[in-house]
Amino acid sequence: MKSLINKVIVVAGGNGLLGKSIVNKLKLEGALVIIADININEDIENNIINCDVTDESSVNRTLQIIFNLYGKIDGFVNNAYPRTEDWGTKFEEIKFDSWSRNVDMQLNSVFITTKGVLTIMKDQGFGSIINVASIYGVLAPDFSIYEGTEMTMPAAYSAIKGGVISYSRYLASYFGKFGIRVNCVSPGGIYNDQAQDFVNNYTKKVPLNRMGAPSDISPAITFLMSDDSKYITGQNIIIDGGFSII
Repeated sequence: MKSLINKVIVVAGGNGLLGKSIVNKLKLEGALVIIADININEDIENNIINCDVTDESSVNRTLQIIFNLYGKIDGFVNNAYPRTEDWGTKFEEIKFDSWSRNVDMQLNSVFITTKGVLTIMKDQGFGSIINVASIYGVLAPDFSIYEGTEMTMPAAYSAIKGGVISYSRYLASYFGKFGIRVNCVSPGGIYNDQAQDFVNNYTKKVPLNRMGAPSDISPAITFLMSDDSKYITGQNIIIDGGFSII
């Protein structure tokens, strides 16, 4: 039986690589899914809203449209990934302005979206929020996996995702009495046509011997949105093929 029948769920960043998989899986489980994304043409009749998660007025407009249409918001997935054009610069070359802008866009957007949707969820007395974090919010990067490539792990990413995990626990503690659950999902490396040396190096460190796929992540989000997880809050579910256990 479908686990999300009659649930209204918003996916911020729903038009991206991971976002599309999340949206499709939620729909398969019967949810009414609203895609909120800046890189998409708005079509409100088909539950697609152009939304800039770094802009409080844009977020509030999006939430108001959804609430006016459906009278509730059961779930919200924070999957948007705003970043500067120089994202991926090696530590020695990071400019403070870049660091500051990325922290502002990524971490503060989670505050903007959760503050807005929690106002609605508190009044209605229920809701589930899932913030997409990363294993690098828990672990230090293993820089050996980038050898032979121009890639690196941006310093701000670790700071941001670690902050998202801690902030989610704060929200879970604060809003639990209002029937609201807040959890994180932390993916490991997701394959996205990266340099082959990186893919090879990464795969060697994974007990399941491969990088992740979006379809490996979306079922956990579906579970956390469902009533099957009604006693789970404040948790960070790591989905990394075993990368973090070694």
